[in-house]
Amino acid sequence: MSRIGKKPIEIPSGVEANVSGQTVKVKGSKGQLEVTLVNDVVVKMEDGAVVVEPKDQSKRSRSMWGMSRTLVQNLVTGVTDGFTKTLEINGVGYRASMQGQNLQLQLGLSHDVVHPIPQGLDVKVTKPTEIVVSGIEKQIVGQFCAEVRGYRPPEPYKGKGIKYSDEYIFRKEGKKK
Repeated sequence: MSRIGKKPIEIPSGVEANVSGQTVKVKGSKGQLEVTLVNDVVVKMEDGAVVVEPKDQSKRSRSMWGMSRTLVQNLVTGVTDGFTKTLEINGVGYRASMQGQNLQLQLGLSHDVVHPIPQGLDVKVTKPTEIVVSGIEKQIVGQFCAEVRGYRPPEPYKGKGIKYSDEYIFRKEGKKK
């Protein structure tokens, strides 16, 4: 029995949710999102909440149950609060700046890295070494942050690179003489 899947998704006031077949549409103050769930789960509205149940007791249905519920929960959270991730840049001469609709990164390479910002994301460079990414879709926020972090992941010896603000870098000791 899925501990996550069996919880109903409460719809807060000011949020509108529609279920038609396998498609769940959620509309709130920040925007509108929708997701189409797999055929192995049954989704329905009950008492102002969205309920996700497995179609049968097969392994695949039970596997998709908790994930499907989480996808719907992420829609509700996205249209009410949104998602935010913060990236920190560590290293001498490493910095970020906005260049129109692009994020420009100076990461010790022979050239500046210019990364386009996808539609629906709000990217702010609060300090030259801090990037705040926010949006209503959790997957797009996470994907953008992972792509930016991928240009210069943090290294374990000096800790240089781009890391998430809540990430811990396990530091290694250098060579001994």
